Amino acid sequence: MDNSPIEDDLRPDYDLSTLQVRRFGPKRTSFGGVTVRLDPDVAEMFPNADAVNEALRFLIRATRRQSSITPGGQSQSSPEPSSPA
Repeated sequence: MDNSPIEDDLRPDYDLSTLQVRRFGPKRTSFGGVTVRLDPDVAEMFPNADAVNEALRFLIRATRRQSSITPGGQSQSSPEPSSPA
């Protein structure tokens, strides 16, 4: 192995001591995002993370819409004020 000093052309004002190294595999850590592990049978249904997020957002909208409707078909939102007679 060559132990000669490394010559670099980086400016001296670049501070590389704060860089973080990403690991590969299951011990990989996230840098601020949330990581969710999908079971293999679920993961094979989605080509990428954007597709998973799109499907989950659709499901959230659908369940919110469904929960705002009562079994009688009426909206659970507050009734509109009646006008004085």
